[in-house]
Amino acid sequence: MRSVVMAKMVLLAALPASAENWPQWRGPQGNGTSGETALPAKWTPTENVAWKLALPAWSGSTPVIWGDRIFLNVADGDALELWCVDRNQPSVLWKRSLGGGNNKMRKQNMSSPSPVTDGKLVVALTGTGVLKGFDFTGKELWARDIQKEYGTFGLNWGYASSPYLYEGALFVQVLHGMKTDEPSYLLRLDPATGKTLWKIDRPTAAIRESPDAYTTPVMVKRGKERELVVTGGDIVTGHDPATGKELWRSNGLNPSNDPYFRIVASASVVDDVVYVPSRVKPLLAIRSGGRGDVTETHRVFSYDNGPDVPTPVTDGQLLYIVNDKGVVYALDAKTGKEVYGQQRLKTGTYSASPTLADGKIYVTSEEGVTSVYKAGPTFELIAENAMDDYVLSTIAVSDGQLFLRTAQHLFAIGKRKEKTGP
Repeated sequence: MRSVVMAKMVLLAALPASAENWPQWRGPQGNGTSGETALPAKWTPTENVAWKLALPAWSGSTPVIWGDRIFLNVADGDALELWCVDRNQPSVLWKRSLGGGNNKMRKQNMSSPSPVTDGKLVVALTGTGVLKGFDFTGKELWARDIQKEYGTFGLNWGYASSPYLYEGALFVQVLHGMKTDEPSYLLRLDPATGKTLWKIDRPTAAIRESPDAYTTPVMVKRGKERELVVTGGDIVTGHDPATGKELWRSNGLNPSNDPYFRIVASASVVDDVVYVPSRVKPLLAIRSGGRGDVTETHRVFSYDNGPDVPTPVTDGQLLYIVNDKGVVYALDAKTGKEVYGQQRLKTGTYSASPTLADGKIYVTSEEGVTSVYKAGPTFELIAENAMDDYVLSTIAVSDGQLFLRTAQHLFAIGKRKEKTGP
C-alpha cells in the first residue's frame, strides 16, 4: 500500500504548473487528473459555494478554465452559444453565437462538446458541426461548418465528441455510421486559422449502430514520440499526429459483433498504456507503440466490469471505474487485477466522468449528488453532496476550486487559492 501511495504522490508532483488550469474536457493531462491539493470535499447548494451563475439549460459540456476566464458551451432555446465567464464573480463577460438548430437527442442537446483553450484562444464545437475560434476578448477568428464541408453527421444520438488541443494542434473526430454511409474521419486543424492540415478516413468493419462513437481523442507520449489515440467503431487506433497515418489498431472491443455496441466512454492514458472502455465489457488495456494489427501482441489485460458512459480515471497505479449505476471498481493498472469491486455510491444514474485530484475521486450522478471517495487500494467514502438538480457534466478543477455544472447553474465550490508567485 505504501508503494502505491508514494508512486501516486510522485506522479501528481510531476504534473506541470499549468495544472491550475482546466483547458479541456479531461483537464490538463487529458485523462481526468489534476495536481491540485487542499480541495473541498463537502458542500451544499448554499454552503462552501463561492458563487453560482444561472444557466438556461442542461449540458454535458464541461466548463474549461484558464486564469480568470471560464468558457462554456450553452444551449438557450434554439440558439447555441459560447459564454466567457468571469472567474472571480458570477458574471458573463461575453456571449458569442455558435449558430442555431439546437435540438434534444435523448439526454443530450447540441451543446454537448466541451470547448478547448490554450490560454490565448478558445475553440468551440457544437453538435450541429459548427466549429469556431475566438480570442479571449470574444473576437471571432475563424468559422467552419464541418457538416456542410464533409457530410451530414450520422450518429444515432447526435454528435457529442469534444475537440482536442495538444501542443498547437487541434484534432476533431467524426465516428459515425448508424444513419449514414459516409466514412468516419479525423481532422487536424490549425487552431489559429481553422485551416485543415490533414483529413483521413478511419475505416471499420463495425455494423449498424456500432460505428457510432461519442468519444474524444487523447495523446500518448512515448519519449519524443506522440501517438493520437482514437476509440470507436469496435476498434482503437493510434495515429501519427503529424500526418494522420494510422500506425496501429486493436480489435476486440466488440467480440460478439453486436450491432448496437456504440462507444461513449473515452480512453484514458498513463505512460504508454491506453485504457479503452467499450459498452461495459470488455475494457481493454493496450500498450501503445505497435505497428499494424496489435490485437494479440499489445494487450495488457481485459476486464468485464467496465463502464458504459463515464470515462475511467487512473493515477498509473490504480484504474478507477464508476459504472452507470454508481458501482465502483478499482483495478491494478499494470495487471488488471481487481483491488476492490462492487462498492456502491448513492443510488442513481451516472453519466459524468470521475475526476481524480488531491487523493480523492469526485463523481456526480444525474440526480446531482457528488460522491467523494479516497483514492487508494481501500474504498472509503468521504462525502455525498446533493445539489438537487440534474447533472451530466464532469467536475473541473482549478486553483483550489471545483466547478460543477448543473442544469440551472454553474457553481464555483470552495475558496480560490491565493497566488504566491509572480
